Amino acid sequence: MIDSSNLIRISKHVYEIPQTFRSDMRVPARFFSEPELIKNIMGDRSLEQLVNTATLPGILKYALAMPDIHQGYGFPIGGVVATELPDGVISPGGVGYDINCGVRLLATKIDREELTPHIELLTASLYNNCPSGVGKGGHVKLKKGELERLAEMGSRWALKNGYATEEDLEKTEESGCLDGADAGVISQRALDRGQGQVGTLGAGNHFIEVDVVQSVFDEHTAGRIGLFQGQIVVQIHCGSRGFGHQICTDYVKKFQKCIKKYDLKLPDRELVCAPLSSPEGKEYLAAMKAAANYAFANRQVLTYNIRQSFDQALAGKVKNRHVYQIYDIAHNMAKIEEHHIDGKQVKVCVHRKGATRAFGPGSPEIPDQYRDIGQPVLVPGSMGTSSWVLVGTRKSMDQTFGSCCHGAGRTLSRSQAKKNVRGTQLLEQLKAKGIHILAGSMAGLAEEAPIAYKDVDRVVEVVHGAGIATKVARLEPLAVIKG
Repeated sequence: MIDSSNLIRISKHVYEIPQTFRSDMRVPARFFSEPELIKNIMGDRSLEQLVNTATLPGILKYALAMPDIHQGYGFPIGGVVATELPDGVISPGGVGYDINCGVRLLATKIDREELTPHIELLTASLYNNCPSGVGKGGHVKLKKGELERLAEMGSRWALKNGYATEEDLEKTEESGCLDGADAGVISQRALDRGQGQVGTLGAGNHFIEVDVVQSVFDEHTAGRIGLFQGQIVVQIHCGSRGFGHQICTDYVKKFQKCIKKYDLKLPDRELVCAPLSSPEGKEYLAAMKAAANYAFANRQVLTYNIRQSFDQALAGKVKNRHVYQIYDIAHNMAKIEEHHIDGKQVKVCVHRKGATRAFGPGSPEIPDQYRDIGQPVLVPGSMGTSSWVLVGTRKSMDQTFGSCCHGAGRTLSRSQAKKNVRGTQLLEQLKAKGIHILAGSMAGLAEEAPIAYKDVDRVVEVVHGAGIATKVARLEPLAVIKG
């Protein structure tokens, strides 16, 4: 058991469990937090899981966790681990089941007053055009062999088929396509599950949300990004659907054999992994990239459907209905990157599970428009609470392998939330706050109640205070679409 006596406070927002805590730790375990949030963290096994990740072969510097840390599969959600190539390991549990679950922020030139008379009509149009719910199929019908092409091309497939613009791809992490994806290493079961789900939202914590920019904290950066106070924006939060889930399931099972084959000593079987240089490691990386590309294409098709919805609902009512992209980032991914560690450039595999990339100014991976201000970082809150737009910093490159938090982080499991919240009552409470909700399931709504999550504003204050991201704008919800 880990308790507060095991924690060393490194700075105001950084805590460490030293390498001496357990004999099998290869590096210290560090996390970003503050006293109030630590109370929530102590309520589950997330810190134990963080210590477990500090034992992984090839791990460098620290096992890290963001302030939204909570218990996950193997790795804690909010965990960041970098392993050195070629023989450091890659772990499906360090990516998660929803590969490239991510957030896309779209913006308009519409202000709140313009939209208010038409918000219900727009909400209904979004709900009708953006399929949501468990196992729900989409409007895109793929021909035989097309899913394999989509999985290898990502957003390039969407561009080729009329669902994207060049600007959308420029403002997507990795331009919406991870090179090296290979549909040939994916099971038929995964292909079958992904076949009909392109352009769908799914269920759980996934959503489409119409927001207003409630506050701007950095006028210059907000203007460069394309945001202004009172503006209507849209968030998409979803991932690779059943396609990615099945790929993770398949490789967790395959990697069980790697433990003995490569003589891996693991404190938890959920940490199953393989050396990056091994055939199994290379195969999983190629499959994971395919799932990531599927997710990029999925959010891109949803973007197309959202643009259609704005046109359908607001034609003749609002003059400028153009919907443009701010950025799209992943928060369940393993990426091969180069980082400056102990005075030298090192090629590593950075696992970000429930953590997002937050590269600072000057990073060549950032779109030209944003390169001198830092990468936009999107931090959605829980349903009915604020969300945030931040930018990455040079300090994040030094402290966290260019990583930041991805959301609020759960405090209650989905089953606990359903015991404490009635979906119908929550619906009425949100309506009373002026938030329009369309959801396919009252039970699903209850699972995502705001009381099930940490305070996202407090989480953001930690990363801002620690200097790994800086505040740009705060968003407030007007309408939410859920499965």
